[in-house]
Amino acid sequence: MPTYDYHCSANGQTLEAKHSMNEELNTWGELCANTGLALGATPADAPIMRLITGGQIVSSRALKNPEMPACASGGCGGGMCGLMN
Repeated sequence: MPTYDYHCSANGQTLEAKHSMNEELNTWGELCANTGLALGATPADAPIMRLITGGQIVSSRALKNPEMPACASGGCGGGMCGLMN
């Protein structure tokens, strides 16, 4: 499930929330319900803004076929990196 950063200008807080791409969070109350945080003094209907972030997408190929470090094929000179053949 993707994570998104949201900022509330009413209280200056930025929180990270996990939800599906189809779901939208629009208020501090919705964000608090999603993250399990108490509302505090901020009104539940205070608007929030989803921030643009770099994202964290990992290719499934990278997970299934990790590349071996260069020293695994003898490329780092005598196992100096700690990986021995």
